[in-house]
Amino acid sequence: MPRLQLLRFDHAPALLAFERENRAYFAASVPDRGDRYFADFDERHAALMAEQATGLCLFHVLVGDDGEVVGRVNLVDVEGGSAELGYRIAERAAGRGLATAAVREVRGLAVAEYGLTELRALTTLDNPGSRAVLARTGFVTTGDVDLDGRPGLRFRCDLRAETV
Repeated sequence: MPRLQLLRFDHAPALLAFERENRAYFAASVPDRGDRYFADFDERHAALMAEQATGLCLFHVLVGDDGEVVGRVNLVDVEGGSAELGYRIAERAAGRGLATAAVREVRGLAVAEYGLTELRALTTLDNPGSRAVLARTGFVTTGDVDLDGRPGLRFRCDLRAETV
């Protein structure tokens, strides 16, 4: 079973491999990162690490026993006890409950380690898997949103409530 780890500098090669291998799969349900993301990956990774050091973002990776990254679960825009949740699971690992387990684990960290009281999330309407993960982990729909021209939904999870 993959383990959730806070993102580190030494995750960079495995993280880049994960993003490259799953680029087309992710682009089917979320906006593509674009060629610059891959061309400037080392600089981008260093910037993420610097951002994480400020506490404004908390990036996590799901790492298999072989060191391969099979998922990401991030908390961004951490402020005032709240953060936005984002996650992605490798295509070959999808459908096995990894996203649900990882989101539950990050929810626990959000309360116990990061002192958060609320999480927010967004997903497109054509991503039923993501909507199901959010529903299983205590998120409720709060409204509609446009995600790069695609219809989507906003979600919220009150971490003070016992919903999971």
